[in-house]
Amino acid sequence: MIGITRIAAAAAVALTVMAGQAARAADADIVDVAVAAGDFKTLAAALKAAGLVDTLKGAGPFTVFAPTDAAFAKLPAGTVETLLKPENKEQLTAVLTYHVVPGKIMAADAVPPRPRPSTALR
Repeated sequence: MIGITRIAAAAAVALTVMAGQAARAADADIVDVAVAAGDFKTLAAALKAAGLVDTLKGAGPFTVFAPTDAAFAKLPAGTVETLLKPENKEQLTAVLTYHVVPGKIMAADAVPPRPRPSTALR
């Protein structure tokens, strides 16, 4: 399972939406933003299978380090399909909730900036 987390985290996008605050629409929540973005169809299906949609549509704020469809596609064949089975709901929920942090975390705060290469001539 650690491999899944590493792959998902490597290609993750952080989505942060404050409850009641405008994101892309006046009443958008983190689930609505993910669905509207179009790159999170697998995540949306996983949230539904895990029963987490209502939780993430609830009072926030939440930050979700949300794996894109491209990130899910890099998982070993059959991984997503296996996790989406009802008998694996507990494991799926654990994977998804690992990517959710209470509060509003901006990307600049979550990832330290890369040092810029020196352009000075010697």
